[in-house]
Amino acid sequence: MTGISATKPFLRVVAGDCEPIPPVWLMRQAGRYLPEYRAIREKAGGFLDLCFNARSAAEVTLQPIRRFGFDVAILFSDILVVPYALGQRVTFEDGEGPRLDALADPSELDRLHRQIDHARLEPVYEAIGRVNEALPPSVALLGFCGAPWTLATYMVAGGGSVDQLPARRFAYQFPDAFAQLIDVLVEASANYLIRQFQAGVDAVQIFDTWAGVLPAGEFQRWCIEPTGRIVAAVRAQVPDARIIGFPRGAATELGLYLDAVAIDAIGIDWTVELAFARDHIQRLRPLQGNLDPLALLVGGAALDRSVDAILETFSHAPFIFNLGHGVLPETPIAHVERLVARVRGAAARG
Repeated sequence: MTGISATKPFLRVVAGDCEPIPPVWLMRQAGRYLPEYRAIREKAGGFLDLCFNARSAAEVTLQPIRRFGFDVAILFSDILVVPYALGQRVTFEDGEGPRLDALADPSELDRLHRQIDHARLEPVYEAIGRVNEALPPSVALLGFCGAPWTLATYMVAGGGSVDQLPARRFAYQFPDAFAQLIDVLVEASANYLIRQFQAGVDAVQIFDTWAGVLPAGEFQRWCIEPTGRIVAAVRAQVPDARIIGFPRGAATELGLYLDAVAIDAIGIDWTVELAFARDHIQRLRPLQGNLDPLALLVGGAALDRSVDAILETFSHAPFIFNLGHGVLPETPIAHVERLVARVRGAAARG
């Protein structure tokens, strides 16, 4: 174990150690539920303007660390910076989410670059350096990217869609062209993660937010295989890279995913039954998750029960406390404070 990982509880768990108090962080822990984030967001202009302002992105990354003392700072950015760096137009409309120039048929794939433009992403790498200068020694810095399948769902549809039907239809109708798109995204994502490691992140997470909409055969082809190739490509350049996978919604396929993808730890969403995850997933890899974000929003006894059940189930093996997806924007700050206190007080309660 390196000296860095020895000082950071999160990295010790990712490496396979079991901590008496599990490290805790939350997906979307920097966001609209925080007044300090909203203040910066109002001044930033567009959402991508905020992502590509290294000083502001670093500040937003650090805000939840200062307020809650999380064990991990996750870089403030967005998964769609990769399509943007491949030449696809990406915008964010307030209240409507991302908008991209849709790839409606195979001929439109020619509009994409075949290699990622790192110059467009230089502010991201600069933000990593700024965050590292300010983080406490015990706090890990986590980078990330979107998995190829999830990125492709937005790129083909031109935004979010119900059950990701445009990308699923495209993959069935034009499998060779879709495979070409996935190949471009595998290479781009791997190179993006490598540059994040070179800039100073301690670990990365691969978000496959829409993995759960695919049937088994398509899940193998479009989720498992591409993610495995990304991990292999990153490790070829960064042999000790720590990588977390998050195939959201893929509960029954998690074992197959772990058999094929050499990640260090796996995140699970809140729909995965606790005993199943303990008996069949946590025995294979360190586990991260999986509080329902709605329980955090509601707070009170419902939050306490959910936190306690997760801790009781998972804390006897390598485990990182997190949500099963991101913090909801309406979540009260007091509820997040209550969650952190309850996780960290679990050892004292016995």
